[in-house]
Amino acid sequence: QVQLVESGGGLVQPGGSLRLSCVTSGFTFRLYVMSWYRQAPGKERELVAGFATLGGSTYYADSVKGRFTISRDEAKNTVYLQMNSLKPEDTAVYYCKARGWTSGMEYWGKGTLVTVSS
Repeated sequence: QVQLVESGGGLVQPGGSLRLSCVTSGFTFRLYVMSWYRQAPGKERELVAGFATLGGSTYYADSVKGRFTISRDEAKNTVYLQMNSLKPEDTAVYYCKARGWTSGMEYWGKGTLVTVSS
């Protein structure tokens, strides 16, 4: 059974930091490209950060470049999103996604809520 479980969200003040985790199981993690998306209230889901290849090259939305960092730990089947200098506009539900490099299969987590507010 495939599972992606996000955690680490919460309420943080502007300028603060959070680290999101996505623990996965049920598929061969090293064969999947991982990414993070977010969906703010009333808006469409958008790509935040991801790995472009299995080799580890990364890409980021312009709105988070220089503030967010995606990383992965294959020993723990986990992907992380370090978020620094958070802004109110970063408020959203954050989701992780796995996409099979050869199969194209996609799996999603259920999300974790990040609220940036004073």
